[in-house]
Amino acid sequence: MRGNLIVGQSGGPTAVINGSLLGAIDAALSRPEVEGIFGALHGVEGLLQNKIVDLRREDRSTLDLVFRTPSAALGSCRYHLMAQDLDRLVAILQQHDVRYFLYIGGNDSADTAHRIARRAADLGYPLRVVGIPKTVDNDLMYTDHCPGYGSIARYVASVTRDAGRDTEALPMVHPVKIIQVMGRNSGWVAGASALAKKSDLDAPQLIYFPELVFDRKRFLDDVQAVCDRIGYAMVVVCERVKDETGELVGGGDALFVDSFGHAYHEGPASYLCRLVDQQLGLKARYDKPGTIQRMDMSHVSETDLEEAYLLGKAAVEYAVAGESDKMVILVREQGDVYRCTTGLADLEAIANSERRLPPDYINPAGNFVTEAFLTYARPLIGSPLPDYGRLRKVVV
Repeated sequence: MRGNLIVGQSGGPTAVINGSLLGAIDAALSRPEVEGIFGALHGVEGLLQNKIVDLRREDRSTLDLVFRTPSAALGSCRYHLMAQDLDRLVAILQQHDVRYFLYIGGNDSADTAHRIARRAADLGYPLRVVGIPKTVDNDLMYTDHCPGYGSIARYVASVTRDAGRDTEALPMVHPVKIIQVMGRNSGWVAGASALAKKSDLDAPQLIYFPELVFDRKRFLDDVQAVCDRIGYAMVVVCERVKDETGELVGGGDALFVDSFGHAYHEGPASYLCRLVDQQLGLKARYDKPGTIQRMDMSHVSETDLEEAYLLGKAAVEYAVAGESDKMVILVREQGDVYRCTTGLADLEAIANSERRLPPDYINPAGNFVTEAFLTYARPLIGSPLPDYGRLRKVVV
């Protein structure tokens, strides 16, 4: 089937989302079935306004720079399609003779792409729709992991270790530090904070996950025990941990709610610092990297970037081969050497499911990861982080 191809980006931008864009562009350039190569500015929200650019007119030098540029080069969106939008979208795609639609994003984007594929089929318009995974939360089912996760994992591991050295240097001032990281309903990002840890003195000492009920008393006991043992405590907590009542810890009113119904709260870090101060008498500080953690390019994982490109390229190949209403996924091969190939999963199945940390990735105490998690995550952050030194401090 000959025709034009369009690609869009959606959801929270990452350090490697443009890697998938470049993979798709390069693959499309090599396929005789693909005529025009278009980009949808700000995803489906821009597409509804007919905001389309010609990617064939971009210079190669610019594209090479975009490959290593963070955030979404085409612009992203968090737009929930309404029923009346679908016919308009299909009409716009038909107007531009688009036969291949690629959408880079996570769960909500998979739902968007699936609805477009289904509506085009209902209207009898031949359109092949393929999703490309993207989410730092790493919570998409059926794929071994998601582009974006390896880089945020490298960032969180690095900054947690650095923040730990700061706390280790000044335990008489603020012996407790809490780092709040991303993760809507899963603890993959929080768990990654342990990837640079080599000894009990290295941060973090404690990690708390949304997969488990957050027990305030257990948390305070854990912090006190660590401080008694080494003199300070570095804690990593996911932004959406919940207590036994199902309420967000330190949540309060939502700062805002997006069109998919996802509420955004301040998070637990400041609340937990106050709790530690009031209940344990220990001074605590917190760091919240915020959105910088998901698209920081200085900590990009080369493995993550290469796999993002691989999936963008594979999406075009699968679409040209006749696949539609699918998402390309990463399949980890068995063996001692890490390697992933690509596969396919149904967009509808990915859109309506969520992968959380499996029980064997969390220790029995519920406050750290296991070796099984570290074995899974280590290859995803690319080359090993540089070693740090620690003085022997022999007293004279």
